[in-house]
Amino acid sequence: MLTLWPVWAYAQQQPADPAVIAKGEYLARAGDCIACHTAREGKTFAGGLAMKTPFGTLYTSNITPDPQTGIGTWTSDQFYQMMHNGRFPDGGLVYPAMPFASYTKVTREDSDAIFAYLRTVPPVKQPNKPHELTFPFNNRSLILGWRTLFFKEGEFKPDPSKSDEWNRGAYLVEGLGHCGMCHTAINALGGSSESQAFEGGLIPMQNWYAPSLTSNKEAGLGEWTIEEITDYLRKGVSAKGAVYGPMAEVVYNSLQYLNDDDVRAMAIYLKGLAQGSSPEKAQPPMPSAESSLLLSFGKQIYDRECALCHGANGQGMPPDYPPLAGNQSIQMVSSVNAIRMVLNGGYPPGTAGNPMPYGMPPFAQKLSDDEVAAVVTYIRGAWNNRAGPVSARQANELRSATLN
Repeated sequence: MLTLWPVWAYAQQQPADPAVIAKGEYLARAGDCIACHTAREGKTFAGGLAMKTPFGTLYTSNITPDPQTGIGTWTSDQFYQMMHNGRFPDGGLVYPAMPFASYTKVTREDSDAIFAYLRTVPPVKQPNKPHELTFPFNNRSLILGWRTLFFKEGEFKPDPSKSDEWNRGAYLVEGLGHCGMCHTAINALGGSSESQAFEGGLIPMQNWYAPSLTSNKEAGLGEWTIEEITDYLRKGVSAKGAVYGPMAEVVYNSLQYLNDDDVRAMAIYLKGLAQGSSPEKAQPPMPSAESSLLLSFGKQIYDRECALCHGANGQGMPPDYPPLAGNQSIQMVSSVNAIRMVLNGGYPPGTAGNPMPYGMPPFAQKLSDDEVAAVVTYIRGAWNNRAGPVSARQANELRSATLN
């Protein structure tokens, strides 16, 4: 008996053009798909990564071409519908932890290329793990309200008044790069305002602060050269600073693999976001009595533990040891990242441009909360830095949060 296959099933058996597959692999890198869809010690793209949110724990899905547990029976139309509109093939709503609000900007051609690449990765038979969300957030119908408030469907539209480089950078940053997912504040409903895009915010799932990209008061990119930004994105280190925390993972998994033209385009776009704004000092200096006590105590700790690498005057030894004097990231209103670095240390990622990175050791076991507060306060207030003091309570809260 002759069995007739559906047209879509037959079409999916046809091998894609190798050039399209290669393009899709590159774009999947640009979108950092592997970071979320691969669990720690898990199979590539098989999902299962736990993502803790204020609403409960989400588990990422299997996007290998396994026909039972992955996307092996999907069509390119269905894949584009998920990327562009945040809906599964059966019409079900995707939780917005999947950045479809950014991926909606991705062109159909690029979506098809990514799908063609994913069809070539080894299939993994691994059922998706059910989400563990608290009531009422376990009711998917609530996503309709979220979409009404925060989702704007539509592919990226180039700005004809800007250069091709700027538009390419905007497409990568706003779309596949989904940079706004971290660098835009998330409100109590789990959404963000388009008017506040890239203005910075706390990343609640990771206890890090993503600085504003629109003003020099935090990231300061308007004062960076294009070369310094491209080094930061591609290598993970530059003369102005180094990446740590979640951004280190982005560089390691994604940005280091982008070509020179795309990294430069992103740098041009990012620098343009902060143009026209001068660096601002975050907070006024501390009251003199409190200042003299904390700064004196903090200086002792700094001279003993930090000066060897960062210099007696905070000048650092870039790119291996970033400068602290005049460093905008040290002077942000939020002191979360500075406290985290003292407590937990960290390394920039190992990249082709920086294969043997220098790192910072953790001091959580060596310094008390009072000592952490003192040394961070000193760094934020010395060498003409002008940022507010840090309390032992803040240090303790972050110490406890990172242990969970």
